[in-house]
Amino acid sequence: MKIFAYKPGHDGHVTLVEDGSLVFSIEAEKDSGPRYAPLSPEDILHGLSLIDGIPDVVAVSGWLKSFRPMADPIGAGYFDADGSKTEDRPHRLLGREARYFSSSHERSHIVGSYALSPFPQGEPCYALVWEGVIGTFYRIDADLKVTRLGTPLSGPGHKYAFIYGLADPTYPADARKSRREDAGKLMALAGFGGEGGETAEERRLMDRVLSHDAVASALRKADFTDSPFFNIGLETQAFRDLARRYQREIFERFHDFALKNMRDGLPLLVSGGCGLNCDWNSDWRATGLFADVFVPPCANDSGSAIGTAADAQFALTGNAKLDWSVYAGEDFVVDATDLDGFVAERRDDAEIARRLADGAVFAWVQGRYEIGPRALGNRSLLAAPFTAETHARLNAIKRREEFRPIAPIMMEEELNRLFHNHGPSPHMLYFQKVKTDALKAVTHVDGTARVQTVSRVQNSRIYDLLSAFKRLTGYGVLCNTSLNFNGKGFINRMSDLALYARQTGLDGFVVGDTLYRKA
Repeated sequence: MKIFAYKPGHDGHVTLVEDGSLVFSIEAEKDSGPRYAPLSPEDILHGLSLIDGIPDVVAVSGWLKSFRPMADPIGAGYFDADGSKTEDRPHRLLGREARYFSSSHERSHIVGSYALSPFPQGEPCYALVWEGVIGTFYRIDADLKVTRLGTPLSGPGHKYAFIYGLADPTYPADARKSRREDAGKLMALAGFGGEGGETAEERRLMDRVLSHDAVASALRKADFTDSPFFNIGLETQAFRDLARRYQREIFERFHDFALKNMRDGLPLLVSGGCGLNCDWNSDWRATGLFADVFVPPCANDSGSAIGTAADAQFALTGNAKLDWSVYAGEDFVVDATDLDGFVAERRDDAEIARRLADGAVFAWVQGRYEIGPRALGNRSLLAAPFTAETHARLNAIKRREEFRPIAPIMMEEELNRLFHNHGPSPHMLYFQKVKTDALKAVTHVDGTARVQTVSRVQNSRIYDLLSAFKRLTGYGVLCNTSLNFNGKGFINRMSDLALYARQTGLDGFVVGDTLYRKA
């Protein structure tokens, strides 16, 4: 059975699931599209062009045409956990009998995290969906019946990102919504916050923002001009202290609910954009409330079409699980041969490791790109992890704020030696405490790092490079950040890569088995 699914709205993507396997998930932002881009008709046609034959099912991931007020549903709409609003009916497609399927956006997160999790079908689980609108816990029984347990806080993602824009003088007071990129920046700034007690002004702001009904209306910066944090500046210690306490406050509201209502020790599935917050994911693991915690690499809306395809598969076949790889995007497009300024050499991991150890920054491109927002060794910028100067250079290449951390990618067997940890982290979704002062480029101000661990089975090519780097330096660790133009998704074609390398002063780039070294 071939199920072709697409997700309208931001983070648009098309997905093919065939006979229980994720064949591809192609995101509108990837291949240097605008970050968080919606699907275009061309994106949908491109996805269809990659399918042999006509799909048996076309699945629409539920959405809305209007937000606040929440109205005009697309497909099954936004809200519905138990499947009561699911649409499943016969459909004609290119002259052939097929099926039309749609389930809600809420359900796309629940079923998507269940389908991708390592837990076998039939094992009861808890689920948490926390994102811009929803902030709800659920229980999933052995038959995949979903029951809402409660909503500790509406719209945690929207509320979390809001205070970054509130403090930022460059963000207009009359802006209609928060910027999607602000949540990740606030997570970085929280690491700079102090441990002291909260102030009365902090408490007033937190209570005011967190009590807001995020479903009924959006928070507006213009309504908070009376707050001392209005345009206070992102560099001020007062705001950075607030960021730390605010992040903790949101987690505690959900943790308090779980302590009182989720005592059966089931595994926890985490999805929604807040599932990309590494602090919170680490905190969930540390609670001891759950047998295990699983967060998919596409926890945000970049996984919604996958969830809807899995829901369609479950409805039509009874199978709710997917075989999948995080490298389910598209192959790299070699559309340019004019690489003036670069010398092509056969890839030699020992030589690349030597150049990295000497201070080079290389782009690294292998196979298909990653699903979700994190570069996991196939569309990466790589550098040695040892100096603060490397950290500064990478942020300059990326045109990012100086406070943004750089993540390490490392051999899985190096994890216990170099980090306090909760186990392997193949998708860069948890923070770990650094044990050594040798890794300055990847150690955040609070002594943590957002580690990605790699085994040979998971990604043999980056593993071999890490092995060569360890033989040379004693550390099987490199800096790893995403390969993209500022404000765009991953680079996925040679013409863009060559342009990027020239514009940013990269020392070269590796594509497959070839190193293109700066002449």
